[in-house]
Amino acid sequence: MAKSKFRPLHDRVVVRRVESEEKTAGGIIIPDTAKEKPQEGEVVAVGSGARDEAGKLVPLDVKAGDRVLFGKWSGTEVKLNGEDLLIMKESDIMGIIG
Repeated sequence: MAKSKFRPLHDRVVVRRVESEEKTAGGIIIPDTAKEKPQEGEVVAVGSGARDEAGKLVPLDVKAGDRVLFGKWSGTEVKLNGEDLLIMKESDIMGIIG
């Protein structure tokens, strides 16, 4: 993806889903109708961070390029520059792969 002009606000993160395997370990091809949406993705952009109770800016732990795991129903699906992406809060991300 070309450098996006979209910058999420606060503690929000833009994630591109990483497509899952087309076949099982045994070689069975999984049809599109049976595929689960991947719960793994690559961080495309991050906001500046959230504010704590004292009003101090707390930077995010994730950064652009990180591979992350997130919940099945996490985020809001959006289309930016013709690409399907997810916008979610950093708290929806379970961890960084890697």
